[in-house]
Amino acid sequence: MHKVEDLKIWQKSMQLTKLVYKVVSDLPSDEKYGLISQIKRSSISIPSNIAEGAGRNSNKEFKHFLSIANGSSYELHTQLTLTVELNLIQKEKIQPVLSLIIEVQKMNYSFQKRLNNISNLNTQI
Repeated sequence: MHKVEDLKIWQKSMQLTKLVYKVVSDLPSDEKYGLISQIKRSSISIPSNIAEGAGRNSNKEFKHFLSIANGSSYELHTQLTLTVELNLIQKEKIQPVLSLIIEVQKMNYSFQKRLNNISNLNTQI
């Protein structure tokens, strides 16, 4: 088990979620139950799955939840890109969010790789 509050990827994904909430407040209110709801769910799913994985009993289980979090980050990226393509928000407004998503994705990939290396090392002992 990992202490989730100490994980940089969890901290960064919490920062991402808070930023997403601020950005979607600028979207039209008629999207409240459509795109806004989906965007919020995707963003919340990232730190939530990291936290759930951190509470699991093995690195293999943790990697599984990191993989789910990564999928949610791609879903979030797609939804935010769609808001720009639908002219609901300016790209400049969401660019910091998109950059943070990419940073979290890279952290996730690196963390999964590190967990995999630890698992491989343990099986060799």
